[in-house]
Amino acid sequence: MDLIPRPGRTTEEGAGFFELRPRVRLVAGEGTARTERWLRGTLGAATGLSLPPGGAGDEDVIRLDIDPEVTADLGEEGYRLAVTPSGVHLSGGGPAGLFWGAQTLRQLLGPDAFRRAPLPGRRWRLPLTRVQDSPRFRWRGLMLDVSRHFMPKDGVLRYLDLLAAHKLNVFHFHLTDDQGWRVQIKRYPKLTEVGSWRARTKFGHRASPLWEEKPHGGFYTQDDIREIVAYAAERHISVVPEIDIPGHSQAAIAAYPELGNTDVIDTTSLSVWDTWGVSKNVLAPTDNVLRFYEGVFEELLELFPADPTGSLPFSAFVHIGGDECAKDQWRRSPAAQARVKELGLADEDELQSWFIRHFDNWLSARGRRLIGWDEILEGGLARGAAVSSWRGYQGGITAARAGHDVVMCPEQQVYLDHRQDAGEDEPVPIGYVRTLEDVYRFEPVPPQLDEAQARHVIGTQANLWTEVMESHARVDYQAFPRLAAFAEVAWSALPAPAERDFADFERRMAVHYRRLDALGVAYRPPTGPLPWQRRPGVLGRPIDGEPPNV
Repeated sequence: MDLIPRPGRTTEEGAGFFELRPRVRLVAGEGTARTERWLRGTLGAATGLSLPPGGAGDEDVIRLDIDPEVTADLGEEGYRLAVTPSGVHLSGGGPAGLFWGAQTLRQLLGPDAFRRAPLPGRRWRLPLTRVQDSPRFRWRGLMLDVSRHFMPKDGVLRYLDLLAAHKLNVFHFHLTDDQGWRVQIKRYPKLTEVGSWRARTKFGHRASPLWEEKPHGGFYTQDDIREIVAYAAERHISVVPEIDIPGHSQAAIAAYPELGNTDVIDTTSLSVWDTWGVSKNVLAPTDNVLRFYEGVFEELLELFPADPTGSLPFSAFVHIGGDECAKDQWRRSPAAQARVKELGLADEDELQSWFIRHFDNWLSARGRRLIGWDEILEGGLARGAAVSSWRGYQGGITAARAGHDVVMCPEQQVYLDHRQDAGEDEPVPIGYVRTLEDVYRFEPVPPQLDEAQARHVIGTQANLWTEVMESHARVDYQAFPRLAAFAEVAWSALPAPAERDFADFERRMAVHYRRLDALGVAYRPPTGPLPWQRRPGVLGRPIDGEPPNV
């Protein structure tokens, strides 16, 4: 079988097939509506089959149900799939498990099932087989940065489909940064009127002499966000929005100068940042700034509602960034120093922790959960807060030992903006070389954790920072095929990294490339970049050697 991610157990049931013909019907049990709609819409488009409703006693059917036995054995995200000469029976432990089983069914139909219209003369045969499957991790995510380079709404919806096809269930939506504010907040219209556009853009690494001398920007209206969230929910994907505070905030300060440290800098002179790196312009630690961002989060919670049914288990999370906050202006600011003294804090690092804890408490009071980059550990967190461990494993180890849930996303392993090869043709080479095999051998749970602590590693996530990705084709190139390897790490019960059968994964990838071709994904070919994927002369920031295991 050429399935990705690899299922827990597959059994071939002979050499025959079940063929999908116009007479095949779809029998959908209670609780299966989302998968029923998806099968008719997606498989129906690819095959040209209408899949009309069928009855309980019909043959030549695709039968969908939620089975308590599957729930008990495999959990709500588990499924069982049986293809017999008389039809298909797909049972989920819950609605999400049923949907993940439908992704396996699509793969079994062959790469052309990933097209949007049927090819002439195509026959749709399913091999007789049984599959039993469930995920290793609950949080299987991708972070997409749309602040550095804006991705229009249709591109975001496309990426949600790509996540679903790989059984990934969390979309971390990085919506604000120094280089652009991307979500409409009606009470603060200048956040998008001013903050969503920059005059020009650095082309390549920040040391590059090249510029793209034209405005860049865009934002999602509140209806766009509602559509994205609903589209994700149909695919059992939780959308976790990120609003970065107190650093990475120059776009917001450019829109509303009173948010900045006005006693040490003329904030009215600031514009949306046009280069990369860590801006020194950070939020002022004032009550007015707290009230402003409470207003932002009030609208945000309405746009990204927590799912009361529990079928989107991570929809209650809100990411507040909390990373790379430069303290220079706070050290020089009389107002910030007065706040340090008033609160009895030791230094500016504790001032940042005070800022984070304020919103930790604010979100908790509204039934939501804060998650942030691992810097938020400095100064202490409320019990319900979670940590995205990005600087390596150590932040996650510290958080798990303190009883906090952790999403492992160490930059040295799963930052997909890092280069895929050491070759000179690699476009805008950033960071360490992380090959397809490197990602396949990534292990999210560090051995330093005991069994109880390891349970706090709720999952893992790959991150796509888009400073050097000016188009969806560049995003595709950096994401794929490595995101397929990451998806298998997140889903499948793999052996220890050194014992993983990468040759078998490569064999299955030979078929998966054809699925990606059918989906129009501009992935990096195994033989290296195609001529139009290269960026000759555009400066990157390659780092030689093996990444540290920190």
